[in-house]
This record gives sequence, structure tokens and C-alpha cells, in this order.
Amino acid sequence: MVEESKDSQYSQYVSYPMFKGLQKPLEFMGIQGRYITWAAIAVGGAILGFIIVYCILGFVAGLITLAVSLLSGVALIFFKQKKGLHTKKEDHGVFIYAYSTKM
Repeated sequence: MVEESKDSQYSQYVSYPMFKGLQKPLEFMGIQGRYITWAAIAVGGAILGFIIVYCILGFVAGLITLAVSLLSGVALIFFKQKKGLHTKKEDHGVFIYAYSTKM
């Protein structure tokens, strides 16, 4: 049996560079995190709404629909984003939690 030195034992492992991410929050044109998806949905819905209203009522009505849906989507996104990226439902009132311990 041949003894291996500690250096040769560790030299068997190949090291690979590890991608650790950007190390900063995801942001695109001032829109952060999950609101990027909301923005994409708002833009897609506005374009789809424009096409449908354009076919039914005409260009001006479609353009108005496009503008209103885009502005309401942007307003909603920036309003929600201002509250924070991880906004959750806020419960108001006094809450009593039951707590028991076993010793």
C-alpha cells in the first residue's frame, strides 16, 4: 500500500469558478424585482386591449384604451413599489396569541 501525502489527496479535486450573482437587487428602468413581471403584464394587456378596441371601435378609442391601461398599470406598480418590495397585508387591531410551553 502506498501512502499519499495530504497535498496529493487534495489536488484530486478540480476547482470551478462559482457565480455568486450580482449581489444587488434586480432593477430594470426603475422597476424592482417582482414588479418587472407586473410591468410586462401591464404592457402586454395594454397592447392586447388596444388591438381589440381598435378592431371594434376604431383607432382613437384604441389609443385611449392603450393610454389609460398603461398609465393605470404604471401608477399601480410605482404605488405598490413605494410601499416596499415585500409588501404584505397589514392587519390592524389587537391580537392575542395562545402560547403554551412544556417543561
